[in-house]
Amino acid sequence: MPSSLVPEKPLLIYPSLAATLGLEESLLLCVLADQVQTLNPEQLRGFDWYSVETQTLLDGLPFWQLRDLQRIANSLRDKGVIIVSTHQLEQGGPLRFAFNEKAEQSWSQRQQRLRQPDGRTQQVRQAVPPSPGIAKNFISPNWQPDRNTLEQLAQHRIPDSFARQLVPEFITYWRERGEQQHSWGAKFMQHVLRKWRDYETLRFQQEQEGPIQQNWQPSADAMEILVDKGGIRREFVEDAVPEFILYWRERGDSHRTWNTKFVQHVRVQWAKFTAAIENNTEPRPIPANWQPSEDVYDVLRLANIDVQFARSLLPEFVLYWRDRGILLSSWNTKFLQHTKRQWAQRHDAPASGTQAANRSTRDMHLEEELNDRSWAN
Repeated sequence: MPSSLVPEKPLLIYPSLAATLGLEESLLLCVLADQVQTLNPEQLRGFDWYSVETQTLLDGLPFWQLRDLQRIANSLRDKGVIIVSTHQLEQGGPLRFAFNEKAEQSWSQRQQRLRQPDGRTQQVRQAVPPSPGIAKNFISPNWQPDRNTLEQLAQHRIPDSFARQLVPEFITYWRERGEQQHSWGAKFMQHVLRKWRDYETLRFQQEQEGPIQQNWQPSADAMEILVDKGGIRREFVEDAVPEFILYWRERGDSHRTWNTKFVQHVRVQWAKFTAAIENNTEPRPIPANWQPSEDVYDVLRLANIDVQFARSLLPEFVLYWRDRGILLSSWNTKFLQHTKRQWAQRHDAPASGTQAANRSTRDMHLEEELNDRSWAN
């Protein structure tokens, strides 16, 4: 007595066919072969053509939706296994197709011949059309993978960005070889899968505990965290790699999280870099277009000093110190002192025992100017 856990007719999958075409493609191909057993083909252009209602296919494959059926049928077409005459499947219409072999060697007839007396089937690879009937063609210089190819790659968790960056290399290689193919989409998918396996292997090796390798590179995830999400310039990140490798190779430490350490390292270096730019204390000459920061004007406002008065002193201040050629680490501080001194002189502020307030900066030595506090009296 059959088990109640198996309530319906099973679907047939040939392992060798799945290895050749893909699991989904082999399943749909077997379902189509089963459906045409009861259909009368229409012979056209040397092929047996069949028409199967979409709902019939979906009833037999309830775990697929219409878009899945469309994608897998297009994949079989691109691989040269079936020929599709219309795109009615996209609107839920019937699938009109032919197995890609001549009518006298149609799929149903060949399946019957492959049946042995005991009902078993011989090696399924023989039932796959040995050579597609679609004409071969050279790859175009502006060829791009279609949406179905990218969707199939996405099922292998391969990002579109990874696949698209391989397109120029793929086109150049096959144009130089001068070969023709039935389906460049299928060829490209094989190329991307191979490159992805190499990439995953390299990343796995990098993530194993051990010393850092000479050719180590940060993963795509690490670059995304630093560049796309962290706002750090890509050039800065790439320049940090040799220094990072050298440091850890000299230390000889072993880790399995080199990407995490690299992210931490770059973040620290970037923070130091941006802080150094904003708060540079290295002595330098005053630029010709120098302007005081807004903090200077805020301090002057707190001291009740007219900001317009301060701005009127700016051209003479820049010219004077450019002529002197003096290097200072903070021109803001120097300008603040100068403005307060000039404001005090303008309002006849008392000198309190010093003549500095009544002296011009041209009459003062550098040491006096740096130590001058007359503006505060």
